[in-house]
Amino acid sequence: MNGPKGPNTRLAHLGNRPHDFHGFVNPPVVRASTVLFPDAETLTARRQKYTYGTQGTPTTDALADAVNDLEGSAGTIFVPSGLAAVTVPLLAFLSAGDHLLIVDSVYGPTRRFANAMLTRFGVEVDYYDAEIGAGIAAKLKPNTKVVFTESPGSNTFELQDIDAVAAVAHKAGAIVMMDNTWATPLYFRPLDHGVDISIHAATKYPAGHSDILFGMVSANAACWPRLKDTQTNLGTCVSSDEAYQVLRGLRTMGVRLDRHRDSALALAAWLETQPQVDRVLHPGLPSHPQHDLFRRDFAGSSGIFSFVLKGGGAAEAALFLNALTIFGLGFSWGGYESLAVPVNLDDRTLPQAYAGPVIRLQIGLEDVADLRADLEAGFSALG
Repeated sequence: MNGPKGPNTRLAHLGNRPHDFHGFVNPPVVRASTVLFPDAETLTARRQKYTYGTQGTPTTDALADAVNDLEGSAGTIFVPSGLAAVTVPLLAFLSAGDHLLIVDSVYGPTRRFANAMLTRFGVEVDYYDAEIGAGIAAKLKPNTKVVFTESPGSNTFELQDIDAVAAVAHKAGAIVMMDNTWATPLYFRPLDHGVDISIHAATKYPAGHSDILFGMVSANAACWPRLKDTQTNLGTCVSSDEAYQVLRGLRTMGVRLDRHRDSALALAAWLETQPQVDRVLHPGLPSHPQHDLFRRDFAGSSGIFSFVLKGGGAAEAALFLNALTIFGLGFSWGGYESLAVPVNLDDRTLPQAYAGPVIRLQIGLEDVADLRADLEAGFSALG
């Protein structure tokens, strides 16, 4: 496409070359393992675009073209889950004796992988406060090889000054990775802020329908060869069927995100007025302590946030959740349906102080009035 285009125009056309496929507007789903070569010389030298199914197909290439455009990346790999999108780049850039710094508000399974597996492989793991900014210099060591960021943080939605963290980390020779699942590249482009590796659980907004497990990792030019080689060596490939579904999901991600954003902001603002609510943890609200940083860096907010009940504990959280009928009780997010889960912060390294239990909400595509009534039923159950 010539010249700058809006996000929805780009999503409708990226990775789409109809005249390469007889004019059909969607690329074909090429299911592949074996790829044939025309002669022994080509086979020996692997002198053709496609060599084996694990190395990609026209379907996965179509999705990669779209994601690279959205991310501004040199290359993107696809893996079977969002967690694999975390583990593969960490394995790519860490070795025994290296030091890894992770934000303390990170996605729980990322912490488990680091603590249970990376430490077993001889990697030293430490955690830092999300609000540390340039102060992360005090946490860096001569052997720090990776700084792993996530902004906003899982469940409690603290923001990081990614520009400041990346600048300091790079001076120390560390690679910066960011889990950007919450914002998607439509609302935040990590590589534009100094990040080297951008990570997404495409299970969430790109796929968008709660029926696909998928991860994607995009890298800048310096990191791309090593990332790609690691994926090849690990064999963590995806099927073309799932890549096709994610590409189809991308076509509507912009309009879905607009709906998720608007509904979530409306409900978050309403929750701030409820007497049973102590705090709402949503960086898009003016009340959020880092709202100015949000306005500086983000083009929008997504549909997931948390709130804190005013007093009580696990029993009160259960009363609230069990009274809901539209909100499902289930993990993941980014799909069309609204979800609610209690937040467990026991794995955090740094002290956490909340007035009551934390409830995380994923706001789907339902009508706001119906979702509000469902939340009111939850509050009524508290007495």
